[in-house]
Amino acid sequence: MLGKRKTVRKYIRFYGDVQAVGFRYYASKAADLYGATGWVRNEFDGSVSMEIQGTERQIDDVIAALGRGTYIQIDRMEVKSLEPDPDERGFRVRY
Repeated sequence: MLGKRKTVRKYIRFYGDVQAVGFRYYASKAADLYGATGWVRNEFDGSVSMEIQGTERQIDDVIAALGRGTYIQIDRMEVKSLEPDPDERGFRVRY
């Protein structure tokens, strides 16, 4: 049970219909709801990048919430593990 509470950080690149569909808004609201921290931003190639930190469950919950977005269609994700940032507070949209 303890392993599930461990803080992890992930870099995730989302591909599909992820820009101009409220993705960053949904990501920010879901991260706040589930207690995850990090950031999200649009990329020039039409993808969206995110660094997200929390427990595996919190991160999974945020991604599941994104999948329920009305116009969001995630076709593919690239995920890399990162070292957690112990000083990070909150989740923000980067421009």
